[in-house]
Amino acid sequence: MTSFAVSTTASPLYLPRPARIVAVSELSPREKLFRLQLPDGAALGHRPGQFVQISLLGIGEAPISVCSSPTRQGYFELGVRAVGTLTNALHRLQPGDEIGIRGPYGRPFEVEKLVGQDLLLISGGCGMAPLRSLIQYCEDRPEQFGRISILYGAKSPEDRLFKQELQLWQDSERFACSYTVDDAAGDACYGGNVGLITALIPPLELDPTRTVAAIVGPPVMYRFVIDELKKKGLGEEQIIVSLERQMRCGVGKCGHCSIEHLYCCTDGPVFWLNEVSHLRGAL
Repeated sequence: MTSFAVSTTASPLYLPRPARIVAVSELSPREKLFRLQLPDGAALGHRPGQFVQISLLGIGEAPISVCSSPTRQGYFELGVRAVGTLTNALHRLQPGDEIGIRGPYGRPFEVEKLVGQDLLLISGGCGMAPLRSLIQYCEDRPEQFGRISILYGAKSPEDRLFKQELQLWQDSERFACSYTVDDAAGDACYGGNVGLITALIPPLELDPTRTVAAIVGPPVMYRFVIDELKKKGLGEEQIIVSLERQMRCGVGKCGHCSIEHLYCCTDGPVFWLNEVSHLRGAL
């Protein structure tokens, strides 16, 4: 593929930097994991929960969440679902090819506010990709956090992302990890939970005085998950939501991702629930 010839000293706000694909692996029939490096192994400079704009010459660009933690140095990773022209073209690329990167952008998970807290990390579908950046951060800084519980829901066993890591998190003494699928029909090898992710919340033993929950997933799951969390005694100031809604430009110029007076790409995508619960169209 033609090299992405742009200035390596340009501001990452508006001009892309070249990033080389160093590895590609399959996460599911629709998602692939891309490991990338900037020139000379420079750090991307992101924080958990942020995203980048990826670009391909002659095709365009799209916002993609970073799914690796900044504590993993020398590279960064993107989990990409093939849903359109650009992402399908990206899925055809191989190690050694280059793409353009703008960013990182957006409000991250404010990890300094999570220090000393028990964390309940909940994701659905491809929401596991951005949440993985926070999970890895917690994994690499275990002394900073209390008990960490991970809940994950997918449509089917084959749609689960990061299957090997899910198993490692289940086996780890550091995490309590549970996952479920909506439908396991036709998969005789799957022996896990079947049902909605909300069914995983009532059995949890949480201390509502020291627990913070973070939710990343499709919009349809938010209200139901939030209702269950409130039943466990969590207030809106203890619940974090990531709202990646129709983001395009990444810098608050196009207006496609607006929620009343807020822009998901600049004011978010990570919000505390009490900041957005009263806004029309937020949930």
